[in-house]
Amino acid sequence: MPNGYNGTGTELLARKLDGCVRLNEAERAAILDLPYTVRNLPARHDIVRFGDQPSQCCLVLQGWVSRYAALSEGERQILSFYIAGDIPDLQSLHLERMDHHIATLTASTIAFVAHDELHRLFRRCPSLIGAMWRETLIDAAHYRERITSLGRRQALGRVAHLFCELYLRQRSMGLTSGLSCPMAPKQAELADALGLTSVHLNRVLRTLRMRGLVTLGGGVLTIEDWDELAAVAEFDPTFLHQTGLPVPTHETAVPL
Repeated sequence: MPNGYNGTGTELLARKLDGCVRLNEAERAAILDLPYTVRNLPARHDIVRFGDQPSQCCLVLQGWVSRYAALSEGERQILSFYIAGDIPDLQSLHLERMDHHIATLTASTIAFVAHDELHRLFRRCPSLIGAMWRETLIDAAHYRERITSLGRRQALGRVAHLFCELYLRQRSMGLTSGLSCPMAPKQAELADALGLTSVHLNRVLRTLRMRGLVTLGGGVLTIEDWDELAAVAEFDPTFLHQTGLPVPTHETAVPL
């Protein structure tokens, strides 16, 4: 099971943006020339914290990252999960202070690109401003769907919807095998993202397993019946804005 990306940071960024807009040769060359630094970070390490004034953006090369809000009594709400190819903090280019935290969930490899370098890239290739802007709009679409889940879907639908989303996002980056994909968040972290207690989430996972829809173990999710899981979730992939990647209606699970 693939768990990351083996190319360079700029190659991954070019691949990500090329999935949104068709890059021409000049745009691709400009991205590949973009300077960056790489850091290997341990699990549960804050990359940026509430109130920080970052001077760089981060690109996930390997591992899982989350965006979260922390409450005064130590509780948290996980707002988003990020995988290889994602840029969680593009908004820091234009917002001076962070209003949330971004942290690794697993040991992760992160590429950091200075804001100044990104602004130089945009001056060199103004068309890339639109590509980056589209990335932030897709991130916002994920938020809208998560709000709908938290506000209106029952627990079974919430979990099913998140599994469909994370599977398709990883498939677009070549991180899946058949209908199996990495699922690095622990149950407590999934519960924090879904507004459920760990006990309630465990009951939902048991129900999904007993109905033959998914199996989850060892950090791997296998969707046993995509059509039925998507029906339970009322899942419509439009909010992912993926192009050229059909929904896996007729795929079958591949044993790992």
